[in-house]
Amino acid sequence: MVYHRLLNWFFSDIFDGVIARRIGASNAQLRQADSWADVCFYACVFASAWLVHRDTVIEFRSPLLAVVFVQLAWWVVNLVKYGKPASYHTYSAKFWGITLFVATIALFGFNYAGITLWVAIIAGIIHTVEEIAMTLVLPEWQHDVLSIFHALQLSKE
Repeated sequence: MVYHRLLNWFFSDIFDGVIARRIGASNAQLRQADSWADVCFYACVFASAWLVHRDTVIEFRSPLLAVVFVQLAWWVVNLVKYGKPASYHTYSAKFWGITLFVATIALFGFNYAGITLWVAIIAGIIHTVEEIAMTLVLPEWQHDVLSIFHALQLSKE
């Protein structure tokens, strides 16, 4: 039952934005709400991991704190530049979401936190660094910018 809900969340998280854009229902507020929903969901995953797999969280504390640190840096950069968090929904964010999904299934379903968690951590750091670079490049707040290459192109226009 839990895995069924996780699968539903995973596929809806990937395709809700695609569908919203295709039918013309996507807007900045909706995309920001989607970002907040992701943050809340993974905060709950972390809380669950702390309750059920505390030893794993402690074992991976340094790399997990590295992800938290770059995420906080991302927040600060966006708040200073735009006064609000970015909502880019990049390809790297999708990849990070996939790796987080796999790491979550591995941890809770198979009691495993090796390479799957490392890949999620590395993907999270790369994704966040890309989004910090995008914020530094883009002159004004925008949503749904798919990559640093798209941000560079938009900054030239």
